[in-house]
Amino acid sequence: MEYRILSNGVRMPMLGFGVFQVDDPAVCEWVVGEAIETGYRLFDTAMTYRNESALGRAVHQSGIPRKEFFITTKAWITDMGYDRTLRAFDRSLQELGMDYLDLYLLHMPFGDYYGAWRAMERLYREGRVRAIGVSNFSAARLIDLSYNFEVLPMVNQIELHVHYQREGELAVMRELGVQPQAWAPFAEGLKGTFTDPVLTDIARRLGKTTAQVMLRWNLQRGVAVIPKSVHRERIAENFDVWNFALDAEEMARIATLDKGRPSMLDVDDPAEVRRLYGYLENPVLTTLKQQ
Repeated sequence: MEYRILSNGVRMPMLGFGVFQVDDPAVCEWVVGEAIETGYRLFDTAMTYRNESALGRAVHQSGIPRKEFFITTKAWITDMGYDRTLRAFDRSLQELGMDYLDLYLLHMPFGDYYGAWRAMERLYREGRVRAIGVSNFSAARLIDLSYNFEVLPMVNQIELHVHYQREGELAVMRELGVQPQAWAPFAEGLKGTFTDPVLTDIARRLGKTTAQVMLRWNLQRGVAVIPKSVHRERIAENFDVWNFALDAEEMARIATLDKGRPSMLDVDDPAEVRRLYGYLENPVLTTLKQQ
């Protein structure tokens, strides 16, 4: 395993495990247990995934000390605002069955995220969370937030894969000392990522899979990754990316695959913003909004 030292000195694994869309509690507990057995220690969830409690149970049942894990969860749009974010943090800790977090993220750049960030600063200074950050923040939003607060985000978790490489935004993050972390590093298989001729050719030459090549490509760019799978063999496969490297020519070939636009989430698209706010129709989230 490789680690990255965040701007505040906290050590974060570069490879983790995501549980987005693993809705069934039993399945979530099983896959997290498999991932722990494989060697994963960073786990990423969110209040909106509805599986914080299942993830927490799997971690506790592993028998491995809590301090060996790096646990991330996120505050949703309805949690934005000073008081709401503090309450959301407490709810997530209760669901996880833990007394602190390793990383807490603002899930989206919408709502009163200024008020939410003030709450994040308080939680960080109180030692209830080891690191704080954001998710899905463009470079412009990240700069704006960073220029207006004393504590800068330590991580920005964004859509980042071979079809959306975001080199300019990565440069901004390096300038600000913000660690990039890629969600959906396989682009969820959209636009033929797993069968792309460039990736399959590189994978064949290296004796690896296209998934492993995609993970290694991001890791070599200094980008942390959180792949997800509910299949035992793929969980193991995605962890096995430390015994090879891509050379300069292979990295250059992959650079040609960039389409320059998101495949799944465009936070600047009005229709997409409306869709995200549509989650507020969810009865659970509507109740939270009214609290």
